[in-house]
Amino acid sequence: MLRKFCRSKIYNARITFKQLEYEGSITIDAQLMELAEIAEGEIVAVLNINNGARFETYVIKGDRGSGVVGLNGAAARLGEVGDKVIIFAFGYLSPEETEDFSMRRLHVDDNNRPQ
Repeated sequence: MLRKFCRSKIYNARITFKQLEYEGSITIDAQLMELAEIAEGEIVAVLNINNGARFETYVIKGDRGSGVVGLNGAAARLGEVGDKVIIFAFGYLSPEETEDFSMRRLHVDDNNRPQ
């Protein structure tokens, strides 16, 4: 049996823009995606620390080193520029894979730069 695990998270990222007129997604700086091992198009969970909103969406790659974390489409209604969010990526692991598994944690500063 496979179990669903949180395999990586980006902690304390700040929303840098909102774009309501879009199909939907979250834009994340390509460097942060790489460090957190999150792929473009991957489904992630987003938790807004400021207002408690929780939602799932897919990832769009933002410019490397830009610090961008943007909410697009319907997700743009769930946060404001400056809000802090936690972005979670998940994976399914077998019992054998869980023995050596450890979650990747990426903390960022107020400008979404890796710490």
